[in-house]
This record gives sequence, C-alpha cells and structure tokens, in this order.
Amino acid sequence: MERMNKKEGSNPYRKRKYENFQSQQKREERCDDNSPPSAMKKLFFCFQRELDQRHDKYERLVKLSRDITIESKRTIFLLHRISSTPDTSDILAESVTKLDTVRHKIKMIAQELVGEDMHQYHRAFSPGLQEYVEAVTFQYYIQTRSLMRLDEINKQLVFPHEENEKFEEASDDNEEKGKEEEQQSLSLQVTPIDYLLGIADLTGELMRMCINSVGNGDISTPFELSQFLQQIYDGFSYIGNTGPYEVSKKLYTLKQSLGKVEGACYTLKVRGSEIPKHMLADVFSSKAIIIDQDEGIS
Repeated sequence: MERMNKKEGSNPYRKRKYENFQSQQKREERCDDNSPPSAMKKLFFCFQRELDQRHDKYERLVKLSRDITIESKRTIFLLHRISSTPDTSDILAESVTKLDTVRHKIKMIAQELVGEDMHQYHRAFSPGLQEYVEAVTFQYYIQTRSLMRLDEINKQLVFPHEENEKFEEASDDNEEKGKEEEQQSLSLQVTPIDYLLGIADLTGELMRMCINSVGNGDISTPFELSQFLQQIYDGFSYIGNTGPYEVSKKLYTLKQSLGKVEGACYTLKVRGSEIPKHMLADVFSSKAIIIDQDEGIS
C-alpha cells in the first residue's frame, strides 16, 4: 500500500490534473462574481448580436431562395405542356400568374436587403435567381422565339412602394433609415453571372422541348431550336475559360444539349423519309423518356 501511495504521489500526470482542477475552480469563482461587465465585454456582446442578426438574415434568404426555385421549376414543367396542347393561351396565362408569385418572393428578398450590401448575402439567394432567369426566359422564348435580355429581366424586378405595406422583420435600428426609404421603390438586380448561368440551364429545357415537340408530330420546331442553341453556344464560346468558373463549367452541359438537338435534326432530315411519321413520334418519345431519366426528372 505504501508503495502504491508513493507511486500515485510521484505521478506527474495526476499532479498536473489536480492543478488544472484547482485553476478551473478559481476561474468559476471569478465568473460567479457579480461585477459589472467591462467595456471589452460590452463590445463583444455587440459583435455577438450583430453576427446573430446576420446569420438569421442569411437563413431567411436561403429559405426564400428555395421557395423561388420550387415555384420556378413548377412554371417550367407547366410550360412544357405547351408542346402537347393546341391552345396555349391558358397555359401561358397560368405561367404569368406563377411568375408573379415568384417575383413576390424576390420582393421579399429585396426587403431583407434594405440597407445591406447585397454581395454579402449573394450566395444565399443566387440559386433562386438563376432558376427564375431560366423560367422567365423559357416563357419569353415560347412567346417571341427570341432571348430575353438582362435589362428586360431587371425591369420586372423593380417594385413600387405600397403605402400600407409594412415589413414585419425590420429591426428597430433601421427605423430611421426605413422612413427615408419608404418613398423609394424596391429592386433586386440580377447579376450578369446569374443571368449567364440561368441561360445555360435554359438550353437543357429547350433541348427537352425539341424532343417533346417531335414526339408530338411538330417537325419544324427542332430546326428553329437548333439554330437558336447554336447562337447561344457561339456566345458562350467567346467567354470560354476567361469567365467565372461556374460559367465555363456550364459550357459542357450546353454542348451536350446542342448535340442532342442536332442529332434529332439529323434524324429528321436524313431518315425522316424512311420512317413513317407516327413511328417517328414513337422513337422520339422514347428518347425523351431516356433524357428525363438521365437528368433525374420523373
């Protein structure tokens, strides 16, 4: 027993552990003291509140971006029904209503960014804006057979102020700023990078529209889409690797979409006379199913 006690007393690890325990007790006693907080503590409390507010705002913007993405995808799925519907006016009218709902969500983002630097929170809502660009340009192409410009998109994202509207989540610190900005219109501008990424995603929807239109017996639409996609691809080729990484990454997907449309046009031009029209529709309908499965769309 004496030998064991000697061993325990001579163990440096146990001695260090006991000293650390004593110093921890002293720190806890010091913290229990009800002395007023120092100026440094007050400063860090201000930093804590500011960071918490920024994190909460970021999470709200992420949620709004997800809602925009979901509604934009629903609009795109709705517009794909035009290929199989003779009367397109009802579908276009419904798509306008859905896009108005999306713009209302974008207005909520603009309200969150009042008095803030947009670029600090850009990553939070950028995916939603890209999906909105894809949906609104897809609708514009169906109506006009042309590409919607960036300035035309941004014109739709200028929201006039409503006198009776109140923003519930405005902080007390921004009340004075809010009174000055109430008479100004809200706006959220799509950046050129978000516009380019949305256009790159648009090419995939145009490719799907091409396959669906041939499956429904429309022979002229694939050739129109092929020329349109070639023009977009030429524009992206000028950017090449000099642009942002995300844009150059989308170039490969754009090239794939163009290749599928050109393959459909080749089949129609070369083998269209060999295959009866009703069988041709079946061939392209099966191709459309394969494309949807490859891209994860059920």
